[in-house]
Amino acid sequence: MKAIVLAGGSGTRLWPLSRKNHPKQFLKLNGNTSLLQQTIERLLNRMEPGDIIVMTNNDYKFYVLSDIRPYAMGLDNIILEPVGKNTAPAIALGIRFCMDRLGCKTDEVVFVTPSDHVIRPTERFAEYIKTSEEIAREGHIVTFGVRPTRAETGYGYIEVAGQSPEHKGACYPVERFIEKPDKDRAEQYLRAGNYFWNSGMFAFQISTILEEFRTHAPEISEILELTYEEMLENFHNMPEISVDYAIMEHSDRVVTLPLDIYWNDIGSWDSLYEVLTKDPQGNILQADALPIDTRNTLIIGNKRLIATIGLDNFLVVETDDAILIARKGEAQRVREIVNHLKDNDRKEAAEHITTYRPWGSYTVLEQGPRYKIKRIVVNPGEKLSVQKHYHRSEHWVVIKGTARVMLGDREIYIHENESAYVPKSTLHRLENPGKIPLEIIEVQNGEYVEEDDIVRIDDHYGRTTTD
Repeated sequence: MKAIVLAGGSGTRLWPLSRKNHPKQFLKLNGNTSLLQQTIERLLNRMEPGDIIVMTNNDYKFYVLSDIRPYAMGLDNIILEPVGKNTAPAIALGIRFCMDRLGCKTDEVVFVTPSDHVIRPTERFAEYIKTSEEIAREGHIVTFGVRPTRAETGYGYIEVAGQSPEHKGACYPVERFIEKPDKDRAEQYLRAGNYFWNSGMFAFQISTILEEFRTHAPEISEILELTYEEMLENFHNMPEISVDYAIMEHSDRVVTLPLDIYWNDIGSWDSLYEVLTKDPQGNILQADALPIDTRNTLIIGNKRLIATIGLDNFLVVETDDAILIARKGEAQRVREIVNHLKDNDRKEAAEHITTYRPWGSYTVLEQGPRYKIKRIVVNPGEKLSVQKHYHRSEHWVVIKGTARVMLGDREIYIHENESAYVPKSTLHRLENPGKIPLEIIEVQNGEYVEEDDIVRIDDHYGRTTTD
């Protein structure tokens, strides 16, 4: 059995913490590991690291590499979509990868899962994966359904018929898939008892999904006949369509396996509030918080003291450059904020003050005409590219660790409270040869201090664009 983990989403419903440039699957929202890492750990209860493939895009490649490295996984476990085309083309590419790169036969069962859900207990979930494999081997496409506990409008639903005679008590034939409903319809589904939340997870034999693509999505099936390398070259010709629209809503081979365990897709701040541990007042405090007469409220912060008075059922989320304040129950409307920011070309829609790179991160502390000040963190053993700038000079001051610096044809070491100056048009590289993170303050000065003033000569990570 193989698993394809979908990790290319932008996760903007958890703005301002999750943004396009650092989405929620890479955030540690529920413990000391990211949601992607928790997904991999669940799968490792059932399969080996080499059986797990993570599908993402080039923007998130190094986030994924960082997250999967502790599990003895590497580049061979990553598929990079050339362009976002929704889940049906992504899954088709993953199937071809399994056949061409992993040598899978058409009787192999593949499990597909998002990368940003909370599921527990993990041991019982592994048993459900085993059951889905058995059902999939009989020619079914198995979806994982979650019995609703409330009239939720943020999830899609699956309507099921009677119990499947082939697997009495295990799965149900699917009547139809339903888009996210309004409140009235969600309440009807909750009362009816034969509706499940669509978890977005499913399992199938490769032969089954190939047949369904040929029958219901011939445009995808035609490109799926190519080799993996040819599919990558022709991926832009794929239709942009979800697997629900392309296959699930049309196939008569789909069954639903109910999950009798905890599941949450962390699709909103309301959902995250459900997952986390509350204090006796019903508050979740992940901040330097002073809650006075405050109940049933989520407060997440970064550096500033957050003081509240008289709040009940609120969401307060603070980052370096934005603060979200909303009533619980209104969290699905966060997308309205993100859309407004996009429409007005606000950088807060996609970017954080802190930007993560394969070598570490940088945080913009201050900027203005002709200058920018950053705090740069370089992880042990990592290094920036060999580069130069035509429009700015840089002054580096080490505040922690030791830096190895290439300046033209010289190499020097600078330690805490020491500095180096990089003139315009001078080839240079910053490297951390030590055992602890290197932290420096960088002061840029010049007529142009944006990130695209980088001429990269050599890069340890194979990048060709800006750091």
